[in-house]
Amino acid sequence: MSVMPAPPTSAGPTEVVDLLIVGAGPAGCAAALRALQLRPDASVVLLDAADFPRDKACGDGIAPHGLDVLRALGVPDAVAGYAPVDRMRLRTPGGAEVATPCPRANHVVPRKVFDARLVAAARARGALLLRARVRSVLGGGHPGEAVVVNGDLRARVVVGADGANSTTRRALGIGPNPPGALAIAVRGYADAPRADRPPEQLIDMTDEGWPAYAWSFPIGDGRANIGYGMLRSKLTALYGGAGGRTVLHATLARMLPDQPAHPGTLRAHHLPLSTWRPRQPDGPVLLAGDAASLINPLTGEGIYYALLSGSLAGEAAVTALPARAGAAYRDALERELGRHLRHTALLAGLAGRRRTLMDSAVRAARHRTELYDNLLEIGLGRGTIPTGSLARLAARRLVAGRR
Repeated sequence: MSVMPAPPTSAGPTEVVDLLIVGAGPAGCAAALRALQLRPDASVVLLDAADFPRDKACGDGIAPHGLDVLRALGVPDAVAGYAPVDRMRLRTPGGAEVATPCPRANHVVPRKVFDARLVAAARARGALLLRARVRSVLGGGHPGEAVVVNGDLRARVVVGADGANSTTRRALGIGPNPPGALAIAVRGYADAPRADRPPEQLIDMTDEGWPAYAWSFPIGDGRANIGYGMLRSKLTALYGGAGGRTVLHATLARMLPDQPAHPGTLRAHHLPLSTWRPRQPDGPVLLAGDAASLINPLTGEGIYYALLSGSLAGEAAVTALPARAGAAYRDALERELGRHLRHTALLAGLAGRRRTLMDSAVRAARHRTELYDNLLEIGLGRGTIPTGSLARLAARRLVAGRR
């Protein structure tokens, strides 16, 4: 699905739009869709530096939880034409492996297609799409004061959904994630694995730079999205200033030797993990998706978080007073994801210190379906650690902290 360039805006220095969204990826489009779902008469502008369709470095995995958000937003066909993948294979460095049907199927849709469909849905509902690179976000510090973007676009509320290198985030005075809470990954496209077994998503973990893993996700058109990622801090510690991109490319090729990347498809990208999230300010500038460091630290999944946080931001933007929009959004995000995010941070910290924890979990999951399902729910959705297990893990963390 192609998206035609948007017409030039009529918004000038004296016109104030209800909602201006920086970034037209999943978080930004979800914000627009939710705002217009609640207030069809609202003036909503999407700003993005790219023309759509455009490529985006990502694993392309769409978890069922993200589709739940889209259905609630009135977009039921975002993955139409792409076959579901209902098996996932997890493999740890210690030799533990599990491959079982997922409770709910995932989809693999190239972001070039997926994002363009979301943009088209937002435009069909009434959002105006403008191509512009955002360089400044100013104002909004006093009640009734508009937020000014790029010097001439004025809005009552701004949602920054502009990714890992968010300009909006920097405008709020919030720095980037530290290296220990920032992953770097390389993504490519390759031929899908041989067809003598059902399609499955593969996550293959490695000791080198632990926690780190390679992935292979079949798209269904003869290709697979492949990649490899690790913490930025581990990459620096192991290889210093030596070419990080070369290391990532070489490790990916070694871990997936039967799936060489198609020429020209390898692209690196950063993933700001939710183990270091900025506090959302109270006012009219909101951060969603990657800009808010909403990336699962266990799996690198971020599309579900982006869609959910974008939807919550869009709702706050049109239901709360601008001066309180950030506070309303922060509270909503805490209700929806707060406990889950704390539990993933706990697991990520423990697994990062003790790789054997992941080995044990995967071995146990081979024999306990409910454990396997819970692992997937924590890694791809909003799952939490069962109460009994949480107490044991908290005790482990306390002991580890005293060493």
